[in-house]
Amino acid sequence: MRKSALIFFCITLALLFVTTAAQSQEKTEFGADDQCIVCHLEIDFLPADFSNADIHLQKGLSCAGCHGGDVMSDDVEIAKRAEAKFTGIPTKKDIAGMCGKCHSDISFMRKYQPRISVDQARQYKQSVHGQKLAQGDTKVADCSSCHTAHSILSATDARSTIYSLNVPKTCTKCHGDQAYMADYNIPTTQYDEYVESVHGKALLEKQDVGAPACNDCHGNHGAMPPGIVSISHVCGACHVNNQDFFSKSKMANEFADADLHACEECHGVHDIKNTFDDMVGTGETSTCTECHGEGETGYQVAQQIRSHLGDLVAVYDSASILLKNVEHVGMDVLDMSYAVKDAKQSLTQARTLVHTFDSELVQTKTEEGKTSARHALHLGNAEMEELRFRRFGFGVATFFMTIVLAALYFKIKDIEKE
Repeated sequence: MRKSALIFFCITLALLFVTTAAQSQEKTEFGADDQCIVCHLEIDFLPADFSNADIHLQKGLSCAGCHGGDVMSDDVEIAKRAEAKFTGIPTKKDIAGMCGKCHSDISFMRKYQPRISVDQARQYKQSVHGQKLAQGDTKVADCSSCHTAHSILSATDARSTIYSLNVPKTCTKCHGDQAYMADYNIPTTQYDEYVESVHGKALLEKQDVGAPACNDCHGNHGAMPPGIVSISHVCGACHVNNQDFFSKSKMANEFADADLHACEECHGVHDIKNTFDDMVGTGETSTCTECHGEGETGYQVAQQIRSHLGDLVAVYDSASILLKNVEHVGMDVLDMSYAVKDAKQSLTQARTLVHTFDSELVQTKTEEGKTSARHALHLGNAEMEELRFRRFGFGVATFFMTIVLAALYFKIKDIEKE
């Protein structure tokens, strides 16, 4: 009996401890010592987007960190007195400065992220949003438009409005609203186009957080459309070789002189699709013919480049098919596979060299690829010939073995009769 009572007492004590700890944790999360939160909880008047998962609240920065006031007083008049620097709800123009009080102070921010940038407020002032706000346009985005106000989460948190997968949805809240954007004379189809693009499919369908979202091209706090001079450098942040080849080509200056936007003239803006070889040349899906007509030098160069690529693709495809066949029958494919990989590498490099608009450079690289592919074909054919020889030898050996076995069989029969 005493043993049962002792067990009951221990269980009760454990449950009491767990309940007390949970309540303590709940109070800590909501700021038990923060009278702003305590009071607003009591009167059920917390901001609609308030979350105790807010990164500032989790780091100990509560209401007074932004709005001022005395968090230790439960008297409204004392908490909001002038000496406590209570500012209340900031105006649209004051939000960036309010956030910049901390985020522009490197000595303060190093306590949380030692390598964090502290020029966000300055960038915002130079952005399209910041410039229009300075001119009196209060419809433009401020810090809270993208980050929210009371439920700010880390950019690495999948619930955050600025998490990679969520950025397009965050931007389209404004930029996809036709009525809201009516005064700005800019399209509102960017999100729909992006979703169908190679970048959008990689990010949103394949969940590849390394794929570019809106902010990767337009910037974060200094958001603005890239200009004619800068757009190739924006694309070049990821497509380094393409940008390098293009910037050194004669076409770079011609594009700039004609006010053409480099990469986007051929690849598009938000609706960028997967590239394919027939984008080059003079076929129906070629982008070259949008500027160059028959008889022009550019038209002829486009034909030459497409022809070089086509020749390499044909030999490479043949080598790839043969490689699979050789591998399927169990023959040695080690050297052949290396040769096919070299051909593939040359094909990739040749496709990148298209941005030089130099048919001779493309031809040199495709010739290297064709040499590798032909070597692979030679190796593959040799393996298939070896296979045929082995099969023939096996057939001959099987034939003679059959004759020997048959003779042995009849010999045994003769012995049995005797």
